[in-house]
Amino acid sequence: MGAGMWTGTYKAVGECEIRADVYAPADPGPRPVIVWIHGGALIMGGRDDLQAWQRDGYLAAGYAVVSVDYRLAPESRLPAITEDLQDACRWVRQSGPRLFQADPGRMAVIGHSAGGYLTLMVGAQVSPRPQALVSFYGYGDIVGAWYSRPDSFYLQQPLVSEKEARASVGGRVISETQEHGRRGQFYLYCRQQGLWPREVAGHDPAAEPQWFREYCPVQRVTGEHPPTLLLHGDRDTDVPHEQSVVMAAALAGAGVEHKLITIAGGQHGFDSERTPAARDAFQRVLDFLGAHL
Repeated sequence: MGAGMWTGTYKAVGECEIRADVYAPADPGPRPVIVWIHGGALIMGGRDDLQAWQRDGYLAAGYAVVSVDYRLAPESRLPAITEDLQDACRWVRQSGPRLFQADPGRMAVIGHSAGGYLTLMVGAQVSPRPQALVSFYGYGDIVGAWYSRPDSFYLQQPLVSEKEARASVGGRVISETQEHGRRGQFYLYCRQQGLWPREVAGHDPAAEPQWFREYCPVQRVTGEHPPTLLLHGDRDTDVPHEQSVVMAAALAGAGVEHKLITIAGGQHGFDSERTPAARDAFQRVLDFLGAHL
């Protein structure tokens, strides 16, 4: 295909079609490919959350970009969500060369926030592994106190009742949302009550800590983990900067090539606006990709 975007279904589960937006530069392939994973706490968001300025930057650098949806919690649980990302990577490898001239031997996975977490999970679960991973303000430990205990920052906001929270989500399996507001109430409730791991996994981390080991990338790092770039603001009030610090330490312990870029004064979503700091961080992402793809 030439320059532009098209949408395809990479997987269907019952009546839920799980889609991907594919963007490809005009230059002929084969071309390296980025699988891009949105954030939203695994509860909200969709493939169109990809920032236009970053998408265009990847395209200008010669990458095809595949922005993928995945089933959302709490209607779907964590095992199903990570399974979707495995299937998305498989679809890109198998269908990408034919559909958008992708080179499956030059694949990177990039995610933001919960998408950063899923990116790190790809590094632990997907085979063959991508050539590079980039996690923007992601996390490797989903059972730590930061996520499994009431959060002081979110407790400063008006309390959400369980009734309000349950009313903001439903029983139908979904893989994308058009707006975050309503489902954001469920996320706020989870953070105020320290229930996020239980709600997205269907298991209690206090009673079943071993069950969560498979879903904590920081505990699953081996020497086979792809080269990894971590970016995190040191004033992040949603995902603690320490989450990237401990992930970097785990990668170092396994001898994995990695780099942690700390954004001084950076908040969660520091790249949501094209500030000088965000532009500089994005250029460092492009440099990292260029070195590995």
